[in-house]
Amino acid sequence: MDDLFPPFAPEPNEPKPRRFKPVPVRMIIPNMITLMAVCLGLTAVRFGFEGKFEPAVIAIIAAAVLDGVDGRVARLLKGTSRFGAELDSLADFVNFGCAPALILYSFVLHNLKQLGWIVALIFAIAMALRLARFNVMLDDPNRPEWKKDFFVGMPAPAGALTVMLPLYLHFLGFEMAPGLAPVALIYTLVIALLVISTVPTFSGKTVGKRVPREYVLPIFVVTVAAFGLLISFPFEILALLSLGYLVAIPIGANQYRRKLKTEAAQGPALPSDEAPAG
Repeated sequence: MDDLFPPFAPEPNEPKPRRFKPVPVRMIIPNMITLMAVCLGLTAVRFGFEGKFEPAVIAIIAAAVLDGVDGRVARLLKGTSRFGAELDSLADFVNFGCAPALILYSFVLHNLKQLGWIVALIFAIAMALRLARFNVMLDDPNRPEWKKDFFVGMPAPAGALTVMLPLYLHFLGFEMAPGLAPVALIYTLVIALLVISTVPTFSGKTVGKRVPREYVLPIFVVTVAAFGLLISFPFEILALLSLGYLVAIPIGANQYRRKLKTEAAQGPALPSDEAPAG
């Protein structure tokens, strides 16, 4: 019987099982922040289905704040990774695509039945397409440095916060009656088109890396005042920011065209070995 079931004995030259290296904590922390943002986005959907629209909006805003924090934390801790970038894109689709679309449908678009649901789908899919295009453009090695100051189309967090303007107005006392559902539908469709458009919008990523010393204290005062206004009058400030952002889109597009014309007038930079002699 011992010959039928011989004991297992590994070969002397058999390779050892692969051992994965431990993951540094600095690479886990940004991903944990991203996952917390996803939890907020999903919780916002739950609040929307329960008719608790104010907590739903607050959850989306908190998710947007965490979305702006996780990347900066990753760069600060030198914990950027391909996994984190993909997870961040999926989180943005949930928080800024699915969650606002479902909240708006529960709030007002359901009055239009199938048509309202179609527009909610269009907004969510537009956000997915916008994020996919953003990821592809990050890999473009020929992108000029000045173009980093601009997004192509409306960015995902701005699109999510702007599309909820009907909710802000409702909280301020402007009753969103079923008869105004077509207005909300057209507005949602316009924001979806801006999200997937090629209209350049100002990003401000490279602004403020260095601040003159005399501006430090005034910046602190303005920041505290802005935060106090946001806490005291949240929906008034959100409505004004949404309207201001929409008004600023043509200004950013005009500035982009000016820089594009300046670059075209200057012509392509010559390599060092082909540069004309002084």
